[in-house]
Amino acid sequence: MLNPSDRLEGMKSRLSDAPASDSPRRITGIETEYGCLVDPPLQVYEVIGQVRDWIFSGQRYGLIDRHDRDWDEPAGNGGFLFNGGRLYLDMGHLEYCTGECGSALDLVRYDRAGDQLLNEALEALGLADKVTFVRNNIDHYTGATFGCHENYSLLRSAPLSQKNVLSLLTFLTVRTLYAGAGRVGGSHARRVIGENGSVQEAGPFQISQRADYIQNDFFEWVQHNRAIINTRDEPLADPRLYRRLHLIHGDTNVLPSASFLKVGATRLVFDLLEANDLPNFALQDAVTSLRKLSRCLNGPWPVRMSDGKHMDALDLLSQYHYRAHRRFAGRDLETDAILGLWSDVIERLGGAKETLVGTVDWITKEHVFQLFCDSEGIDWDHPWLEAQDLEFHSTCPARSLAAPLANLNGPWATPVDNAACSRPPETTRAKERSRLMREIQERPAAYVIDWDSVQIDDREPTYLLNPFHSGASLSSALKL
Repeated sequence: MLNPSDRLEGMKSRLSDAPASDSPRRITGIETEYGCLVDPPLQVYEVIGQVRDWIFSGQRYGLIDRHDRDWDEPAGNGGFLFNGGRLYLDMGHLEYCTGECGSALDLVRYDRAGDQLLNEALEALGLADKVTFVRNNIDHYTGATFGCHENYSLLRSAPLSQKNVLSLLTFLTVRTLYAGAGRVGGSHARRVIGENGSVQEAGPFQISQRADYIQNDFFEWVQHNRAIINTRDEPLADPRLYRRLHLIHGDTNVLPSASFLKVGATRLVFDLLEANDLPNFALQDAVTSLRKLSRCLNGPWPVRMSDGKHMDALDLLSQYHYRAHRRFAGRDLETDAILGLWSDVIERLGGAKETLVGTVDWITKEHVFQLFCDSEGIDWDHPWLEAQDLEFHSTCPARSLAAPLANLNGPWATPVDNAACSRPPETTRAKERSRLMREIQERPAAYVIDWDSVQIDDREPTYLLNPFHSGASLSSALKL
């Protein structure tokens, strides 16, 4: 087992000084659906509308949609942001999408910019002491769920053979051991069917917030039959060259190290897929494995493979890491930082998981809640813990139970600054879309903005079919 944790020392400063790559390898974005807690008599629907309106008022941080995007996205429901992202109301909650990011570090930075925008809005509206937004995936009281959707570009030419797709599915299932955000209890059903028809009780705490709500391994839609891999083919780019893999099974992470590892390791696994170098692993039942892993708080973590044999999930993760290290180590500073953190976390999960407090969300939450139970003399099934569960995910640093424990000894600790709220990533088409939006801001005009095109007045649309290109010179002139 590689243990390059010593190489992380000082890597944060070296990484921040490193020049941006001229050719990003993969576009990544995250969509975060926020929960909202309000003090009576405030109503959630009123607050999220006020926050959205403040962000777009006077074109403060972006341009509101002036056209209907869909039946559930009428004009004025949301808009694109100058930082490359998008913010809108979706089925009763506020959703923030990052702009296209060419690195895991940019992704972490721009994901957290969404938190900052919402917190700034609450302060300006005088609501900061009455309202808090939470980066979580469940409402303990209504049973509603909030998604965290990951998006990864993939070359259309990538070898999506059965072996590679099943190996990807295996990785996405077992990565929950370090990507899970942790939760108190389980779904209201309290029980799920396990292997051979056995019944699994939810237990008082589990690793993943989303596991109980995933029903399928592959499926096209996202609301009524949630799958680990969403199969709809909507590249939002030149469809001849790119796919967009849409993942909806992951938790919304709180700690920056957890976000960096989840996204960074997944990007490397997609690199392995494009290189046709994934290990030959296939689970017998990915959904059952995901739910079983979520309920097992201590190793070993056995999962049943397609041949009926069991393997430890940590051994599987080690094989993905080994192949990524063998092929990509030394490629650039970010890759080495991901590989180092990935290796360190796998090793500690295998024998000293308590040392991952502040690094992995669910382990940090379990630690904090155990201390809370001990100090208050309560059991894990006490309803007080459900309230604490939400506070763990608060976007307000003063309220968050996770923030004070965060491991900031790594490049993932780059602080969110105002620039990430108003300026886009430099290495993707988000920069060009933002430039066109600033043109509209300076010279008011009719406009229609989308991820892959911008139209101003009656001019020919500017098509942004190459998500890696940050300038207009190579924007495609093809008509969609």
